[in-house]
Amino acid sequence: MEWYHKRKQTKKQKFDEEMKAKGGIVDPLNPSRRGFMSMAGTAAIGAMGVAGANTLIALNNGAKADGEPIPVGAMLPYTGWGAEDSRNFEAGITLAVEEINSYGGIHGRPIEVHYEDTKEITAETVTSAARRLIDRHEVHAIINGYNSLSVRAEYDTIADAGIPYMHDNTQYGHQFAVRDNPDRYWCIFQDDPSEYYYGSGLIYFLDELEKLGKWKRPNNKFVLFSGSIDYAITIAAAVRDTAPQFGWELAIDDVVTQPVDDWGPALVRAREADPAIIAATHGFPTDQTGLVTGFAENPTNSLVYVQYALQQRAFLDIVKETGQGVFCSTTIGTLQDEIGNTFSRKIRDRWGEDMTPMVGGQVYDSYFLWAIAACRAGGTGVPYDGIEQNKKVCTLMRESIYRGVVGTIKFMWGQAAQPYPAETPDPSLGMPTIMMQCQDWTKDVVFVGPDLYATADWMTPPWLTS
Repeated sequence: MEWYHKRKQTKKQKFDEEMKAKGGIVDPLNPSRRGFMSMAGTAAIGAMGVAGANTLIALNNGAKADGEPIPVGAMLPYTGWGAEDSRNFEAGITLAVEEINSYGGIHGRPIEVHYEDTKEITAETVTSAARRLIDRHEVHAIINGYNSLSVRAEYDTIADAGIPYMHDNTQYGHQFAVRDNPDRYWCIFQDDPSEYYYGSGLIYFLDELEKLGKWKRPNNKFVLFSGSIDYAITIAAAVRDTAPQFGWELAIDDVVTQPVDDWGPALVRAREADPAIIAATHGFPTDQTGLVTGFAENPTNSLVYVQYALQQRAFLDIVKETGQGVFCSTTIGTLQDEIGNTFSRKIRDRWGEDMTPMVGGQVYDSYFLWAIAACRAGGTGVPYDGIEQNKKVCTLMRESIYRGVVGTIKFMWGQAAQPYPAETPDPSLGMPTIMMQCQDWTKDVVFVGPDLYATADWMTPPWLTS
């Protein structure tokens, strides 16, 4: 391989000399200020989305963020079941805004965030929060994590104002709403892939485990417990669509009403079925603790999959050793690579080791993507009267490819982030659907798939007999 490295070095030296002669970037991973500034405003700036800081510095032309603040809104469920995620979302937003402002803000104007509580995430509480942000604070954009239970009730209020709205609601319904009403919902983006990919992704992952000889199903029985909300129902539907293709039979296919106070009856039925896997798709972390601890009291020879909850540090602190071997997935989560780990360390150094950077990274990237697009567009627009300017911002967001702490954000049909590998074989053009497993409850979960993002091998759950 020595010849290869020599050839690679020679090609890089030639590239450096050519770029230096043009006054451009000498090293794409360590650009000089002069080199980067010479390319500001060109298509190359958009391609350097992975370097959000350098992109903003270049677009701001060295300006300091000391102008009139730009108000931005965030709607978070502080006092509802999503409170734990809310504090992580706020940490991610705070860090992003501080960094963006240190890089010049948006043409010298700093971002100022206004928060509203969406409580139990009803259509009323979310829509009311959006109205307060628009009418009281005149925000130029609303960027936050999830408010999934509102089922898009807030869309029309925000569409009327004509400001960008970025959220992580993880809803297939969002894609159809935007696709079918592009003139109405041009300003609304879902910066993670839809929940449908959880269901199909789970089945494909089980198939991969078997092909690699890491697990052998004892039978074809699949126990599925879905929740009563749109999110859980869509994931369960994807399981039903995909499972039969791989020989699975749904021994139990039940809907559990959320919240679940007692998993006892459901677990009795599951034990009688003695399936190869038990999967719960409803995704309320506080509910999932009861499922995991209850199962551990008398486990069957089954894998256990819980939707979403496992990535929360607070969840692991409750289930403790009973969670070891349990697995789940996320269509958006801070990666355990150089970029993601740097972000995670910043979060925990500042807010404590009990934080969940997997959650905070979602909104961190969203603010950078929007800020870069706003800079490229020449600024932001106020509600109602600034619609034409905001259309410019949204056009650039729609065309962006941004590599951040959660992977690559590239919008597909319906203005939702494109998933890898479900919709693209190219990891540079999609956000990975991460499969994770608890292997030591005192530590963070590890990534066991896809292979490009895995940080550990699959661990056979300790309760399995074969």
